[in-house]
Amino acid sequence: MSKKLLFVYNPRAGKAQIRTKLADILDIFVAKEYEITIFPTRKHDDARQIVERCSKDYELVVCSGGDGTLDEVVTGMMQSGCRRPIGYIPAGSTNDFGGSLSLPKNMLRAAEVVVGGRDFACDIGSFNNDLFVYIAAFGLFTDVSYETKQDVKNVLGHMAYLLEGMNRLSAIKSYVMKVTCGDRVIEDEFIFGMITNSMSVGGFKNITGKNVKLDDGLFEVTLIKNPKNPVELSSIMVSLLNRNIDSSYMYCFRTAELTLESAEPVTWTLDGENGGSHSVVNIKNICKGIDIKVKK
Repeated sequence: MSKKLLFVYNPRAGKAQIRTKLADILDIFVAKEYEITIFPTRKHDDARQIVERCSKDYELVVCSGGDGTLDEVVTGMMQSGCRRPIGYIPAGSTNDFGGSLSLPKNMLRAAEVVVGGRDFACDIGSFNNDLFVYIAAFGLFTDVSYETKQDVKNVLGHMAYLLEGMNRLSAIKSYVMKVTCGDRVIEDEFIFGMITNSMSVGGFKNITGKNVKLDDGLFEVTLIKNPKNPVELSSIMVSLLNRNIDSSYMYCFRTAELTLESAEPVTWTLDGENGGSHSVVNIKNICKGIDIKVKK
């Protein structure tokens, strides 16, 4: 066996289903004559560290878990200074990015894509000194995914996010921000914003817009204005549910780079994980920055 494969997986992701699939997944890898190194993660940042340190020694790096696990692997790859194809076996509660790539939900079929698919050069994003794979967001609901306990997410799936978020509607916080995108400057008050490179967010397809391409060097930006009354808030929620994102209550546009400034620090989430609090954020699209295995 001359080909080496690093397999990093989160044993708790989703319903921990990989525990019953692991032997079969490894068998698929071995059948393609890969020599495998297995690394189960135990805590946050494990995946990033092992990939940053070791990816140069492997022809293929594969991860299984949720979007947060993929985020760590991609970040580790970029920090390693080398470029290796990344295989992704989705196993989380939502798996927005796996869906955007049309990866199979069945873990064994996804493993077959990993070793038999083609390389797809995909955009990713830089966020100040950090990186994200498919979404950077602030405001309403954005802290839900990393404040909701994993066991609850496993049982309720998408509903865990929605239920946790609905508890907060009575105390919506807004943010006065200045958004600069090339020659365009927007100054307004927002309850939510997302910069995305994905077909879906939170399991909802087409909420980021139409004709989304993952390798065009552009992000889809959605900024939701602060509603002045309950009627406006209701209209915003209806617009989102109906995928009518280009309404009078929102700014929607595409860009390769933007800067967001606020008087007070704003909490962000990157790929569903805590992205910290920032007063100034610069976001850039790294066009075709990574290679992901997809169906031929």
